[in-house]
Amino acid sequence: MNQGNEGPQWRSSSRCSGGTCVEVAKVGDLYLIRDSKNPGAAAHSFTEEEWLAFVAGVKNGEFVF
Repeated sequence: MNQGNEGPQWRSSSRCSGGTCVEVAKVGDLYLIRDSKNPGAAAHSFTEEEWLAFVAGVKNGEFVF
């Protein structure tokens, strides 16, 4: 993820389909998360430590519904 002066560079998973996805962007030291269905809404922000803990939790199956 890179950032430039034009604003956050939003990315979604390659598994995303139908436009109902979570998108992520890295801006400075923060990771921003938003709902692709509502890109104008405020994004949630996380520190790198928080983001890495979340990614580890996903990989470990902690968020399986």
